[in-house]
Amino acid sequence: MSQSTQVNQGEILVSFKTPTTGKLSFRDLGIKDENYKLEGGFLRMVFDFEGIGEHSYFKVPTIEIAYKEEVAETHWQCDFNEETIVDKTDHHGHSTVVLLDRKKISSLEHHHQNKLVLHAEFPTTAHLDIDKSYVNFFK
Repeated sequence: MSQSTQVNQGEILVSFKTPTTGKLSFRDLGIKDENYKLEGGFLRMVFDFEGIGEHSYFKVPTIEIAYKEEVAETHWQCDFNEETIVDKTDHHGHSTVVLLDRKKISSLEHHHQNKLVLHAEFPTTAHLDIDKSYVNFFK
């Protein structure tokens, strides 16, 4: 496996060891069914790209979060190396797609620490669909 996943209270940390191409479902990332209930309506995911060396980002790096129920308006913020690169509100639905600017991410890269942090705020408890939720970062 080219990544490892830790689930702590209030945070999911995914550490990439090598750039993995294509779509990776949350299940592929090692997130289990018992980790998908978002108590309190908050989600924080950290994608750690530290130490993976040379890589190329996918044309439009994408994070899609799918939910088991229809969710009302949600707020999403994505930071790369502590700089906000996405701040948006998504309306009613069963999923949210977060499209990232590849050039912006590349311009913010550091030699050692490269962390992408996704914050989401739901109006109520949400249940993630870990098979339909995915990331696609590298080509």
